[in-house]
Amino acid sequence: MAELIWDGKYDEHGNKRAPVRIELPFQTVETVNESVQERQRTLEMSSSGHDPEWRNRLIWGDKKYVLPSLLPEFAGKVDLIYIDPPFDTGADFSFLTNIPGSEEFFEKEPSLLEQKAYRDTWGVSTADRGRGVTTIDRYTRWFYEAAVLLRDLLAERGTIYVHLDWHVGHYAKTVMDEVFGDDSFINEIVWQRSDAHSDIGQGAKHLGRICDNILLYSKVPQGQIWNMQYTPLPQTTMDKWYRQTQDGTGCG
Repeated sequence: MAELIWDGKYDEHGNKRAPVRIELPFQTVETVNESVQERQRTLEMSSSGHDPEWRNRLIWGDKKYVLPSLLPEFAGKVDLIYIDPPFDTGADFSFLTNIPGSEEFFEKEPSLLEQKAYRDTWGVSTADRGRGVTTIDRYTRWFYEAAVLLRDLLAERGTIYVHLDWHVGHYAKTVMDEVFGDDSFINEIVWQRSDAHSDIGQGAKHLGRICDNILLYSKVPQGQIWNMQYTPLPQTTMDKWYRQTQDGTGCG
């Protein structure tokens, strides 16, 4: 099987580096639509040293701290995982908007927390660049560490969906094959996010980028039960790109 090699994958002894597993306690910041009785019960359990029950929780934090902290309770128990990781677009997601009634524009710079949470840039130092280290080295190492931890959380018959696009989807596929095993790959789901176009705004130098990809894996891919549903193409697409022949069949 083909293997990706990136900077830092192996140590000086030739051993594959494992992800850092730092377990930190979770802290409740806010509860929504919780009754007085439920809130009091949660506080009592927390003050007595017992963890509150897990139900509909939204956790905010860096995956390298959050995922290891989930393992003691949920290792091998998660039935479904869906991740939408960075696409390696190089964007920092600053917000630019026009001030109403003015020709001036306002750019909201990301806060320190937003820079860490939402940036999709993978910087390489001058020294590392001199050693041949690239941004894809940084990305694949980050993605590999996440995939290993997610594999440990996934139940035997659970499924994991990885949403990416043309930027790094092919790299992620190779990493997922290595972490889960290529026989654990079930399918690649392609979903159309816009109608057909030729990316005229980019000089029409390539075919239109109109879809994203979702990689589907399971530790035990055999015996999975699927109930697939399909959505027809929108009528606007049919009217624009297809015509009806005399016998009623459509053609492009």
